[in-house]
Amino acid sequence: MKRLAVEVRGIVQGVGFRPFAARRAMALGLAGFVRNTPSGVELECEGPAEACGALVRALQEDPPPGAVLFSVQARELPPRGETGFRILTSGQGAAEAAVSPDLGICPDCARELFDPADRRYRYPFINCTACGPRFTILEKIPYDRANTTMAGFQMCPQCAAEYADPFSRRFHAQPDACAVCGPRLTYVEGGAGTCGDVIGRFQRAILAGGVVAVKGLGGYHLACSAQNPAAVRRLREAKHRYAKPLAVMAPDLAAARALCLVSPEEEAELLSPRRPIVLLKKREHCAVAPEVAPGNGRLGVMLPYTPLHLLLLEHMPPLVMTSANLSDAPMPYRDEDLSRVLELCGAAVTHNRPILRRMDDSVCVFAAGQRRLFRRARGFAPAPVPVRTGGAAQAPQLLAFGAQLKNTFCLMKDGRAYLSGHMGDLDDEETLRFFRRELPAFLALFGAAPEVLVSDLHPDYASTRLAQRYAAEHPGTRLLAVQHHQAHFASVLAEQGLEAAAGFIFDGAGYGTDGTSWGGELLAGTAARPRRLGRLRPLRLPGGDAAVREPWRAALCAVADACGSEKALSLFAGQDGAEPLLRLAARGVCAPLSTGMGRLFDVFAAVAGLPPRVSFEGQDAMALEQAFDDTAGGSYGFDVVSGPGGLLEFDWREAVRCAVADRERGEGPGVISARFHRAAAGLVRAAARECPDLPVVLSGGVFQNLRLLESCLSLLEQDGRKAYANSLVPSDDGGICYGQAAAAAALLKE
Repeated sequence: MKRLAVEVRGIVQGVGFRPFAARRAMALGLAGFVRNTPSGVELECEGPAEACGALVRALQEDPPPGAVLFSVQARELPPRGETGFRILTSGQGAAEAAVSPDLGICPDCARELFDPADRRYRYPFINCTACGPRFTILEKIPYDRANTTMAGFQMCPQCAAEYADPFSRRFHAQPDACAVCGPRLTYVEGGAGTCGDVIGRFQRAILAGGVVAVKGLGGYHLACSAQNPAAVRRLREAKHRYAKPLAVMAPDLAAARALCLVSPEEEAELLSPRRPIVLLKKREHCAVAPEVAPGNGRLGVMLPYTPLHLLLLEHMPPLVMTSANLSDAPMPYRDEDLSRVLELCGAAVTHNRPILRRMDDSVCVFAAGQRRLFRRARGFAPAPVPVRTGGAAQAPQLLAFGAQLKNTFCLMKDGRAYLSGHMGDLDDEETLRFFRRELPAFLALFGAAPEVLVSDLHPDYASTRLAQRYAAEHPGTRLLAVQHHQAHFASVLAEQGLEAAAGFIFDGAGYGTDGTSWGGELLAGTAARPRRLGRLRPLRLPGGDAAVREPWRAALCAVADACGSEKALSLFAGQDGAEPLLRLAARGVCAPLSTGMGRLFDVFAAVAGLPPRVSFEGQDAMALEQAFDDTAGGSYGFDVVSGPGGLLEFDWREAVRCAVADRERGEGPGVISARFHRAAAGLVRAAARECPDLPVVLSGGVFQNLRLLESCLSLLEQDGRKAYANSLVPSDDGGICYGQAAAAAALLKE
């Protein structure tokens, strides 16, 4: 006989790990117990040595779906002669357990939802240990009902019996409930709410062309028929979001296939417990209104991830499902937000289960054989991301505050990075308030006491000021600043476990070590101390941020630089104020310089004749990517020359001259797009040859352009180079906190 004490660390709470362990132990005839602890799960088992070993192997090799194991450690104890195997109440102490993300509805619960013989038939909050809310309802560790927003719902006798039955799928499922004892739906319209026929009222309103809000897992969405152009226009007008693509929720996989091409990898992701939005290639005659994703060859599609969504979409067309917020504002999620939501649409499906923290939908795409995250949120956060660069495992606890836009923050602990969900743009005061609320709650959830704080180098970022304020409030913490593009660079090294690399970091803008705006950089070296080897030839941005909203401004100056003022004024003769703007820019008045590759994409979009003004950053660059004409031959070219301070300079002027000539010959945006994209990929290939002995990494928001990303990776691989790009975190500023933490850990190791 043997008795073992086994400690399991990882995402093992809220995923059915204890009932799984208990059932396996009972099947093997073992005695003992299992319980949640602040650090994970611990169990003791007693019985024949062979059976004890079989249980440990089962824990390691065949854990329940949703579990992610960091370690399983066993040690021998003296046998006690115990009989029976029990699940004990959770242990107390400092919280160190990993927290499960929210999980999409599992097949078993989906079957029960539509089974007339099941007591939870059509109950919109059905769940079990394999699915349902987790992170969005959890206040503190351990993951017990009393520590969630389900604490106010007392289980009825039938639910309580399931909860206590080790052979039930709902054994210790903390959000377990039914129509007798659980949350309820309400349909709100015209200031009044009713609990009757909520699903039917929603469906009738949608089919009549209405826009209705839905309280989901992590906040409120706006929904309308994706096949009704007028309804989509009304939704856009309500949100003040006039051009940015909208996501669609398809009723099932067959409906998604009817709209888009779906590869096996994309299908698996759509059906996974994460249930993200997947950017799919539209079919030629995609049956959604053009207004959903205007001018875009891809459509963001997700499948229902809660039982409520399954009921709402039953026998319905695909629905637009987008955050119920004004453009660029955070998604509303609290009950007190409902009045603001109703101002946008007039009716809402809501419920009385509180959401503790807002959680946006995750967005991903498959490119170059891998899943690439554009937004890491529901289904992913706060699952840890490994940090594979040197020094991470030995580093003290780090808290990285991220960037200004698309903000996320990151706690690094024991060599793993725990990223928050998508915060958003810290220019928005409400987002800033949410950040201030969520940060201490997140740290408390993980029992964290950061010793080192990491911010961006930009002195005016709100995230930088937040880091400085936190340092002042917590004496003894150390504050480090990591340059924006170094963080992007380090993020790929940390994902891939690279000691050193050459990195092309292309984005819109980031504060450089010389105080200027960077964004088209070649870095080389380690995560701790990369050297800047090259840069894009600087562009003038007349009006600063105004040039982001009106790309023709930067294009005016770029064409003047490449072709002369007369040619520039002729090309942009239709723009009011072009001549005085150019004169001011020539003197450097209100026209900062930037090496941002994102701004160069804007330049070529404007030269190609795409809209001179945009409603969101990167709109013209996105349009340029979509305009790409596969039948067009040829390529522009960059000159790689010696620049100031010994830097390589990526001179774009010849490419601009060729694009202007194409425009004057009557070539359309598709030709100019194709030739410019090939030139940008060719630049990466040529400049990478300056670092022949290093692997190449690609990061920054510009590499969310799939044409560019796939072309660069292909050309580098043709040259026999090892090339990598972000896949575990977004390549844009949504992943920069991860890179900040990795760079800081590497610096501290020195």
